[in-house]
Amino acid sequence: MFITQQSQLEQFCDYALKARVLALDTEFMREKTYYPRLCLLQMQADDETAIVDPFKVRDLSVLSEVFESPRVMKVFHAGSQDIEILFRAVGIMPRPVFDTQIAAAVLGHTHQVGYGALVSSVCGVMLKKADSFTDWSRRPLAPSQLDYAAGDVLYLPEIYRKLSGQLKKLGRLHWLDEDFAALADEKNYLVDPAERWRRLKRVNQLNRRQLSAAREVTKWRELKARAVDIPRRWVLSDEQIVEASRREARSVDQLFLVRGLREKLSLADAREVVDAIVCGLDAPQSQWPRPDGPSKNEANVDVEADVMMAIARLRARQNDIALQTLTGHGDLVALARGYKKDNPLLKGWRRKIVGEELEAFLAGGIELRMEEGNLKVTKVGDSE
Repeated sequence: MFITQQSQLEQFCDYALKARVLALDTEFMREKTYYPRLCLLQMQADDETAIVDPFKVRDLSVLSEVFESPRVMKVFHAGSQDIEILFRAVGIMPRPVFDTQIAAAVLGHTHQVGYGALVSSVCGVMLKKADSFTDWSRRPLAPSQLDYAAGDVLYLPEIYRKLSGQLKKLGRLHWLDEDFAALADEKNYLVDPAERWRRLKRVNQLNRRQLSAAREVTKWRELKARAVDIPRRWVLSDEQIVEASRREARSVDQLFLVRGLREKLSLADAREVVDAIVCGLDAPQSQWPRPDGPSKNEANVDVEADVMMAIARLRARQNDIALQTLTGHGDLVALARGYKKDNPLLKGWRRKIVGEELEAFLAGGIELRMEEGNLKVTKVGDSE
């Protein structure tokens, strides 16, 4: 069903409210805008496929009741971007949610397995890729585009049923409760302009005083890009922010020494950028930001991290879990340095699989040895 009228969407919502599973996917464009532009919404409820044209159907808020219904499981694959877009379009966060990519990672599939690969593995179907890279904003849509879009949700209910069944059989059904709750937490989709500096490229070139300036300019860029709905890089690039902050530009003339800024900024905007730089440079030292990552004075824990990674790799293999899903090098280093608060390794199923064991290793309560080419991990004092 290709939905181009409000009444058609309302009818589908009534149908979806009676379904146990609603699979969702979106097609969007964001090359020329700050906010992703929703170009197509695909949904699968039981045996009914709906493809919604948001250029024709303007009020998507009618989906609110379905999104809020605790009876209807909302299923996505790698759904964080889809959820962010739908939250903005509908005004309601979909709950409860199930992400097949996340679930697959604790069931023996590769980390961040693609939808096509999962459809092939679970359903035995090879999807066509002809329209995987297409301009979804152009109208009319070709039949092949509509077929491709429908395929993105057609198999999700079956995948959900099979993966959730496997999770239940293995006693892992509730392992991912926290992951799915975070996926549907609107706080995780709100960008704080004052914190955006942490994602600047080459920011490690700056000292803390210059970093204070970069923070203010990045905040200005974020608000400007939002206001006119254009990509951040069209306002200022990361490199331009870092260079202007490194130069500590206190005048428009000094600012325009940075390549490309004279052509990119109006005089009024340039003055605002200079004001932001000066504000950051002149801020009290106590307010200067601290860069992410460990201090240079912190102890080197490479050996501990390497051994912990070996233990984690062993437990991931034994439990048929993708290693990258279980842990990353950064979490191991943080744990080795004693940073336990908010460390994923010490939460939920990860703690049970390997977190407690890693804590015991750091406390000297674990012995490691090789037997017939295999790593053996035992508690100190155990005969095993």
